[in-house]
Amino acid sequence: MSGGRPLRLLGLHGYRQSERRFRQRTGALRKALRGRAELVAVSAPHPVPGGGEDDDGDDPPRGWWFSAPGTFEAGEVAAAPAGLEESLSAVAAALAEHGPFDGLLGFSQGAALAAMVCALRARGDPRFPVAFAILVAGFASRAPAHSHFYQEPIALPTLHVVGDADTVIAAPLSRELAQHFVEPVVLTHPGGHFVPAAAPQKKAYLDFLDRFHPGQGQADPPGAGAV
Repeated sequence: MSGGRPLRLLGLHGYRQSERRFRQRTGALRKALRGRAELVAVSAPHPVPGGGEDDDGDDPPRGWWFSAPGTFEAGEVAAAPAGLEESLSAVAAALAEHGPFDGLLGFSQGAALAAMVCALRARGDPRFPVAFAILVAGFASRAPAHSHFYQEPIALPTLHVVGDADTVIAAPLSRELAQHFVEPVVLTHPGGHFVPAAAPQKKAYLDFLDRFHPGQGQADPPGAGAV
C-alpha cells in the first residue's frame, strides 16, 4: 500500500453496548489500523430496558433490534422482531451525515445488522454507499421477517472474524453467516466474544483493507479465501 488517505469505517456495536463503550473496547484494533483505516462508531437508536450494572445513566446500553419486547437473543426465532427499520435508517443517516465511509465494521448484533446493510447495498439501495464490511462475531437473524436479507447470495466483499471460543455467538453461527456471501474471507482466532487485534488478526485486517485503499485501483474480486 502506498500513500493516500486512510479508509473510513462506520462501526456498529454489539447488543447492550453504545458508541462510547464500543470505542473503549476497540482501542487495540484502532491502534492496529492506525494510518490505514479510521473507525467511527455510532450508537444504536434503541436503549435496552433495565440498563445494567454498568449503566451510568447518561450512556445507556443500546440495541439495534429486539427479538422480544425489550430483549434480544441471537438464536431466537422471533415472531415479531422490533426496531430494525429504525436502525437501518440510523445507519443511513450516519453514512450521510458523517461520511463518506468506505466500509462497515460490525460486532455481534452490529455485525448482523451490517450483513443486512450489505444485502441491501448489493441490491442497489442508494442509502448505503459502502464497498465492503468486516463482520466480527456475526450471525444471521433467525426471525422469519428478516429472511429476505439472505434469500440470495450477497455480492459484497466481506471479512468474517470467528472466535473458536466464543460462547455468546458460537463459531458455527458466524460461519453460517459467511456462507450467505459471495466468496467471503474467513478469519478464525482462538479467543472468545471480542474484537481481536493481535498480530495475526492485524495482518488479516490490513491485507483485506488494502484491496480497497484509494489509489489501489479496482478492488479485487470478492473473496481471497480463508485466512
